[in-house]
Amino acid sequence: MKKSIVFAMLIAIAIPMAAFADGAATYKAKCAMCHGPDGAGQTAMGKNLKLRDLGAADVQKQTDAELTKIITDGKGKMPAQKTLSADDVKAVVAFVRSLKK
Repeated sequence: MKKSIVFAMLIAIAIPMAAFADGAATYKAKCAMCHGPDGAGQTAMGKNLKLRDLGAADVQKQTDAELTKIITDGKGKMPAQKTLSADDVKAVVAFVRSLKK
């Protein structure tokens, strides 16, 4: 296999993994305090607010656009995350997808 093809394949794999890592870091910094590190919502705040498990089917069936809107604009008692870039939100959505049960 040519070196250029191998290099292209490595880049194609590395970019989504980098986005996932960024999403995990952003989630940890902005979301985990309520939703918990595993998205189950089993924190004091999560239990108090009766948060849904982010890996549950009812959350996972939402479209990326719906999740993006919720993260960006907030929903119910969840505050809007207007300081996150579009790329950050996209990475968080990808991370939330990884929590699927």
